[in-house]
Amino acid sequence: MSHTSDFVVVGGGVFGVWIAWFLRQRKYTVTLVDAYGAGNSRSSSGDESRVIRMAYGADALYTRWAAHSLRLWQELFARVGVSLFVNTGMLWLAADGDVSAKQSVGVLSEEGVEHEVISERQIAERFPQFSLDDVKFGIFEPNSGILMARRSVVAVLDDAVRQGVQYRIDAISPPASRAFSEFKTAHGETLSAGAYIFACGAWLNKLFPELLSTRLFPTRQAVFYFGTPAGHAEFQVPRMPTWLHRCDDMYGMPDIENRGIKLANDLHGPPVDPDSENRLVSQAEELQARNYLRRRLPALKDAPVLETRICQYENTWNGDFLLDRHPEWNNVWLAGGGSGHGYKHGPAIGDYLSKQILQEAPPEPRFSLASKKEIQQRAIF
Repeated sequence: MSHTSDFVVVGGGVFGVWIAWFLRQRKYTVTLVDAYGAGNSRSSSGDESRVIRMAYGADALYTRWAAHSLRLWQELFARVGVSLFVNTGMLWLAADGDVSAKQSVGVLSEEGVEHEVISERQIAERFPQFSLDDVKFGIFEPNSGILMARRSVVAVLDDAVRQGVQYRIDAISPPASRAFSEFKTAHGETLSAGAYIFACGAWLNKLFPELLSTRLFPTRQAVFYFGTPAGHAEFQVPRMPTWLHRCDDMYGMPDIENRGIKLANDLHGPPVDPDSENRLVSQAEELQARNYLRRRLPALKDAPVLETRICQYENTWNGDFLLDRHPEWNNVWLAGGGSGHGYKHGPAIGDYLSKQILQEAPPEPRFSLASKKEIQQRAIF
């Protein structure tokens, strides 16, 4: 059995579904393929929730992309009749000498993003859950919050399918020859297209090992859901925001579905294989999370663990995305390097890469393959 379309998109995470969606808006035929299904628990787009926020230090491009993406997310949710954005607000907790946080204030002002700079005293009054210690000021984004991750990916996919995108749950391998004209799936179907977009996250290294294994670094990231005290609402919206502790590189979300607060370390973990990684947290990972609770959220220092996840980041050397044409196959495009902050930008990435493929806009050099070094020196947070 064979199937031909204008484009085949491999990967049903947030990058892939939005790329497929945008190409379909331009009336092209599109087939989307994912080995485990859209938003699956092995993917970087799995789990229940992701932060969407605007501050990026001095980097105005990502601030603009985040704002653009939030508008597109909200337009999608309004169109399909689901509410998958939770407006919790976003609180940045920073030390006095935090240059990036101070740069964020300037960019947010220049870009017209609503925000407040709040003092240590104001943080303590408004959000007494936090023990501030070395925190000296905060940035509060009232219009930022949480995207329901897995369900949002499925919502984009469902909307794309309604508009004519073909969807397959199947596995593929790229051909060995340079004439990339078709490939066979694990179920024996032959898929052919004018161009192929590989938006498959941590699997990019497996599909293109010679090209990408030294440029993309998938890492293991432990996530915890801690139970809150019975009858207490101070860990729920609106009394608690989503937050990032710049001093500790930890971030968290309030209890939004009676599942407990979500807590995770933003520092890169050890290397991970997305197919075979055991998704159980270790004692060391739990100890790290509990040490944070004792220091920063003392009312939860003995909170029970309700749920855990092992997610993954798929990092480039500095955190900039990889959105570029394959250097050997002219009709193959690569979309990856989400680097722990890519989910929120899914709509902007779909918009950007579809325009690159259709030659409708100039490329951004920072997203090129040539810009990706073979070291890890994270600069985008």
